[in-house]
Amino acid sequence: MTIRVLLADDHAVVRDGLKVLLQQAADISVAGEAADGREAVRRAQELKPDVVIMDIAMPELNGVEAARLLRDQRAATRVVMLSMHSSSEHVFRALEAGAVGFVLKESAGEEVVAAVRAAHAGRRYFSRAIATLWLTAQSRAGRASPLDSLSARERQVLQLVVEGHTSAEIAATVHLSPNTVETYRGRLMKKLSVSNVVGLVRFAIEHGLTPSS
Repeated sequence: MTIRVLLADDHAVVRDGLKVLLQQAADISVAGEAADGREAVRRAQELKPDVVIMDIAMPELNGVEAARLLRDQRAATRVVMLSMHSSSEHVFRALEAGAVGFVLKESAGEEVVAAVRAAHAGRRYFSRAIATLWLTAQSRAGRASPLDSLSARERQVLQLVVEGHTSAEIAATVHLSPNTVETYRGRLMKKLSVSNVVGLVRFAIEHGLTPSS
């Protein structure tokens, strides 16, 4: 049986490289690609892949939030998170969102095929460089995090705010009124104890909610 994979990364060169690697494996085919989290969720619904390779830091909707939506909307699809970050915070958030694997971009060339096969077989897979962080991430379960105070909608609005979208643009994307978006902005600043958008940007980058560049 061929394992059908969806590649989700905002960098075309990364998608192209992963596609070449994966299609060298006789048991894997690339069913499609996506450049942001919203497109990844939409394409997964259309293509029904077995596995999604999901970049953790993408515009519009990051990989963690996209994985949460897929977990709720298409549980049969397994998610392997791809990231340049190796902190326990990133691993913990990926696992909490339902990802079954976590591969560092620096070692993806060596490990992505094994990660796809493991995910399809229902097994977890972690890059060797961060295997110990899995235990750290598991030990964090139940511990408070600043992100725990935010709802899924608040995290989505936060990402769009720090990426520079206007309230009108955000309202159209998440199906709210501009006034409600403004209310969300104020609520986010209060919850995260920051006084301006710069503070929100710092928080979002630190916690992997949006790309740093």
